[in-house]
Amino acid sequence: MSNDPLTPYGNKPMVTPIVNAVNYEYSSFEVLRQITDGEIDGYTYHRDDNPTVRAVEKKIAALEEAEDCIICTSGMAACTMVYLTYLSADDHLIIFHDVYGAHYKVSLILERLGIDITWLDAREGHKIAEHIKVNTKMIFCESPSNPLCKVLDIAALRKEADKVNALLVVDNTFATPYHQKPLSLGADIVVHSATKGLGGHNDLMAGAIAGSKKHYDNLWFTRQAIGTTLDAYSGSLLERGLKTFEIRAEKMTANATAIAEYLVSNPKISKVRYPGLKADPGYSIAAKQMHNGFGGILAFDVGNSQEDAKRFISELKIICHAVSLGATESLICIPYLTTLLYMPPERRTVFGVRANTVRLSAGIEKTKILLKDLKQALDKLEIKPEAKTRIDVVQKSPKKRGSDYADVRI
Repeated sequence: MSNDPLTPYGNKPMVTPIVNAVNYEYSSFEVLRQITDGEIDGYTYHRDDNPTVRAVEKKIAALEEAEDCIICTSGMAACTMVYLTYLSADDHLIIFHDVYGAHYKVSLILERLGIDITWLDAREGHKIAEHIKVNTKMIFCESPSNPLCKVLDIAALRKEADKVNALLVVDNTFATPYHQKPLSLGADIVVHSATKGLGGHNDLMAGAIAGSKKHYDNLWFTRQAIGTTLDAYSGSLLERGLKTFEIRAEKMTANATAIAEYLVSNPKISKVRYPGLKADPGYSIAAKQMHNGFGGILAFDVGNSQEDAKRFISELKIICHAVSLGATESLICIPYLTTLLYMPPERRTVFGVRANTVRLSAGIEKTKILLKDLKQALDKLEIKPEAKTRIDVVQKSPKKRGSDYADVRI
């Protein structure tokens, strides 16, 4: 029998074994020394590493054409690990409003640690030079962005980052490595909510960070210190999702393209945002830095009010009203009420999101079924005259800590 935990029977199993062990028995003190000194691959304690998770890290690294990858417990854990690893008091971070809303809460923590933060609108990414400082240590962006699918020129950001030797970090969750390779465009580090397109089945939560071996070593130190190592079972689910990843990504982008083209011509829909539309402001840059299509996510405004958007979603039969994205099922939500909940109300709309903006993540259903579902819901929708959007009741979060944290709406 082999001593390799991934080949316990001598032959390589078709599925990576789930190794749930928290700790490992050492065959000798010399082996322990070799493992802890990094001379040989080995495992000591789950917080350090896990063979099931390590196998998946190597596969994601290959997808991103990176030297290595480190996986952790969630997408936000991945982003926070990057911040904590590379930012210190008096450093300057440039980040775009057009990122997942939870970054706002993390930014409050970073500010308490003495980090200076500049928030920019992705529509003005070309003006980033005006905001670079001598102490700018990191530029963090998503492209396409969440939720409005704005596109940033990653190569142009690289040139600006080089002026002060800043790190360029790109969240590639929306694009996925099937459509975009940020490292080849100049990014230093790529992050993912692996919960989304990489996993793809709404059944796991994980984050991934890909880059050089040096970045892997630095980030491994942070993960080992704070204990954000992914469990083996979730790692196994993620590996299973990766087996169908490219097939799913191909179908999702085909569905999203068809949906965007249909919605553009519907009078009850306005401001369709999808980088695959030639009329989209981000199309020219997306066509340059994306491939195999433009991803499976789009955003659009329904009617004149949030009530219009709610009635539209309530009439859908196939497309599921749920958060998250990149899943086999098509998912739809109103970002103002969901993904941007982490922000105060006045910050949710400063970069283009409206109360009636809808985000749709195309799944792998048959295209004609999705188009039929959208049509029947829109046909039933009677648009009311434009009016001020009703403000939902505000309740303080029971987990609120400090007066600076955003209110949570219910």
